[in-house]
Amino acid sequence: MPGPASRHRRHSVSRRRLRACHECDLLVSLPPLKAGEKAQCPRCGHTLVRRHANPAERSLALSLATLVTLGLSVAFPFVGFDLSGIGNRIALTSTASTLIGLHQPLVALCVLLTVIVLPAIYLCSVAWLCLGILLRRPLPRSRQIARTLRHVTPWMMADVFVIGTLVSLIKVMGMAHIELGLSFWTFCAYALLLLFTTQSIDSDWLWFSLDREPMAPEGARPGLTAAEQGLAGCHTCGLVNPIAESGKGRCLRCDEPLHPYRGVRNQATLALLAASLVMYLPANLYPIMVTTSLGSSLPSTIMGGVLLFVQHGDWPIALIIFTASVLVPVSKMLALLWLCYVVSRRQDSLDRLTRIRLYRVTEFIGRWSMVDVFVVAILVALIRSGSLMSVEPGPAALAFAAVVVLTMLAAMVFDPRAIWAGAAAEPPSDRPSAGHDNACKEPDHA
Repeated sequence: MPGPASRHRRHSVSRRRLRACHECDLLVSLPPLKAGEKAQCPRCGHTLVRRHANPAERSLALSLATLVTLGLSVAFPFVGFDLSGIGNRIALTSTASTLIGLHQPLVALCVLLTVIVLPAIYLCSVAWLCLGILLRRPLPRSRQIARTLRHVTPWMMADVFVIGTLVSLIKVMGMAHIELGLSFWTFCAYALLLLFTTQSIDSDWLWFSLDREPMAPEGARPGLTAAEQGLAGCHTCGLVNPIAESGKGRCLRCDEPLHPYRGVRNQATLALLAASLVMYLPANLYPIMVTTSLGSSLPSTIMGGVLLFVQHGDWPIALIIFTASVLVPVSKMLALLWLCYVVSRRQDSLDRLTRIRLYRVTEFIGRWSMVDVFVVAILVALIRSGSLMSVEPGPAALAFAAVVVLTMLAAMVFDPRAIWAGAAAEPPSDRPSAGHDNACKEPDHA
């Protein structure tokens, strides 16, 4: 039986290493964790932290390597095509500049931000933070820069752009010879390295290295929800903070606005879903691109493009376009509407674990709908031979890009903690409880 000293040590560690799960609001005490292990919420299974070996060196090396591949991707030719002496070669940035010349600045901005600008900002931020940590002296503005990482990550879509490029090349390959430039291969490496870089970031370790973690409020008890104890976990650095009497406030460590759970509030999600539904109608009714061949123009809608691939026997590409442009947006809107309904009506048609998994899938797949927008951007830049052969963006391109952005925002503002409203605070008996066991591990940084 543990003595008084052991009980005191366990209590102090619990107060110093508390985390409120962002998906179910359960307050969890995090014990030590070795490299290669991760901590999961014992109630909903959400990954709280993931530990890596040599995190600063690992993230710095990956970020610098990714920046090099990004620079090479921008500097050299991307792709080209040739058809009976008619052809064109484009750079990566041509996808945005051509759209600007064709009076589609918002679509161009969307492509430029998600593929080049935001990833570059993210990579420079990671390198800046890790360099300061390795020097044991955080560089200026490190806390402000670290706050941006969580907000930038969902909007980086280099991997989606790779899929859009492959779809575009397969579409052109049937009528012309395709030439892959050096930038194409470096861009594929860039997209892969960017994915590795984002997965290498351990925000818990990062914030502890930048600014030591203060003690949690007195009386905080693991195994209960944060809201019922007047607490809120910061979504940026993870620190558990007391809730101000006004219900608002900022994190004591990173100064980000706190978002304490205040019950079911789906107004913002429903408003964004309504806006995305309004934009989805013109996105499907109007042409997303107009193809000109030998002086005759042929407008193509999203479903028209899918049917064209089917007629040519390209079933895999047709399935990709149909899934990304039709199935994913519609399924996402229906899933979020259903989740808003069940949390407001307290329906029990599915257990809470199934609902939270549905939410995670919904949040993950939304960005892949941008494939069709990237296909349009690449084809518009690549096929530019006047009335002989050219592709121009249709009015549906902007509408569909708006649908993707709005549905992503709807998933972000939906509060998954509402799914667990009314559930017992303690974890189910068949799952490990929160505490210093293998179910929920985390390093003791002291």
